[in-house]
Amino acid sequence: MASTRLERAQTWLLKAALGALFALFRLLSPRAPAAGSGKKLPPVSEPLLLVSATQLAKKIRRREVSSVEVVQAYVDRIQEVNPFLNAVVKDRFAAALQEAAQVDKLIEEETGGEEVLEDRLPLLGVPLSVKESFALQGMPNATGVIARRGVVSAVDAPPVALLKRAGAVPLGVTNTSELCMWCESHNRLRGITNNPYDLERIPGGSSGGEGSILGAAGAVIGVGADIGGSIRMPCFFNGIFGHKTTPGVVSPENQHPPYTGRHEEYLSTGPMCRYAEDLLPMLKIMAGPNAHTLSLDTKVDLKKLRFFTVPHDGGGSLTNPVSGELVDAQRKVVERLEADLGVQVEEVHFPELRYGFQIWDTYMGLPDKEGKPPVPFAVRMGEPGRPVWPLWELLKWMVGKSEHTMAAIALALVEMTHVSKPSPFILQQKEQLQKKVDELLGTDGVFLYPSHPRVAPKHHHPLFRPFDFAYTGIINILGLPVTQCPLGLGEEGLPLGVQVVGGKMQDRLTLAVALYLEKTFGGWREPGAK
Repeated sequence: MASTRLERAQTWLLKAALGALFALFRLLSPRAPAAGSGKKLPPVSEPLLLVSATQLAKKIRRREVSSVEVVQAYVDRIQEVNPFLNAVVKDRFAAALQEAAQVDKLIEEETGGEEVLEDRLPLLGVPLSVKESFALQGMPNATGVIARRGVVSAVDAPPVALLKRAGAVPLGVTNTSELCMWCESHNRLRGITNNPYDLERIPGGSSGGEGSILGAAGAVIGVGADIGGSIRMPCFFNGIFGHKTTPGVVSPENQHPPYTGRHEEYLSTGPMCRYAEDLLPMLKIMAGPNAHTLSLDTKVDLKKLRFFTVPHDGGGSLTNPVSGELVDAQRKVVERLEADLGVQVEEVHFPELRYGFQIWDTYMGLPDKEGKPPVPFAVRMGEPGRPVWPLWELLKWMVGKSEHTMAAIALALVEMTHVSKPSPFILQQKEQLQKKVDELLGTDGVFLYPSHPRVAPKHHHPLFRPFDFAYTGIINILGLPVTQCPLGLGEEGLPLGVQVVGGKMQDRLTLAVALYLEKTFGGWREPGAK
């Protein structure tokens, strides 16, 4: 079965309509100089900021450093860099320092020894940043929507609660895209977040505030959620590690917007961090009672894994080609794997990946088991009031009167073009791809796949290339675990990286590869470092 003429025409019309919208954006957007033009972040001067969460926890337990000292170091760093980044949108510094003092008192009074503390409170005294879409008690939960500016969380989202129960100390909440459905963290309530490696570029979205503050050494561990790349794109653009967990393992409850339709099947919550050794212990904590399903304590022998590389999506009609420097970066990973581990990395191609965006878009619109479709984006934009009328919002935006971003308005407009029945051809492409990938990976296979066609774009440029997130989004629909890994800095001093994809429930394999890649390619690099 081939793509029909009607489907090809719909693709052409979609691109033409978006092209017209984004031409309008360029025409009417203010031409003020970029706020970050020529500016750079202050260098890291505090050694505590260059230590993993795992090692910080050990130092705190051993009284080599106090939790107050560590938390104060991160408070100072956030206050130093956040004016450049606009990543942390609400802090709780005073409460965090009080909690750190309580941690130090607990350690002073502990009689059971370091092992007892490590077993019971593995992250005791370690600072934590949290994406603002997660409920964190006493903190805002607006996800960039002006109508939700007064919403304050009364409870903690389950993974946040588990991290706090393990001893982590939240410092505050970080910026997102409007309603967490765009690859740039920009909204009319909190403003725009900048990339620490180049303030004129995006940090990604929707967990862009997390990616930005982590990349700037203003946090050591953080929490993100991912339904189309919202952990992996920010981690890629900001040169850090992130893990999109196998769906259903980490609870998605108490996030905004809540999942509807079949979104629960594609939404994953996972850790974001600067150091690969923090991924597995964080995931073990965040998964709570489901952690055993991933066999995270089982040792992985990389030499016994089967490795594959998928260099691109096969030339999708909506996505851009992968840049030469990212192709080279992935090739170098292949070369090092073969040289260091003695494995053979097989190059494979899946023609179905050409339809990555169409598959993601189709499956995101499917109804749940009871036949209920997902809540339309225009309804979410208008809550707690009536749904917005996208065309009216576009007119309001043109005269500077809309409370919504162009990206959100465009998404609501695109939803209006959706047909009532999904394309049989696209459904078939997904099922074929799922079968091929599952058979290829089994329980001992991983494949490398580009994180994005290019390094971090300039602000607002994704509006002109809106489908490139398909490189991450397709993995959500396939339900696979992925670890995003940094691979050093490129020609422009911007982070390079790659996705490491495993079979379902095989998260430990991709986490083990992340440790290897950090050792081999250097992991996170301080912004401005050579």
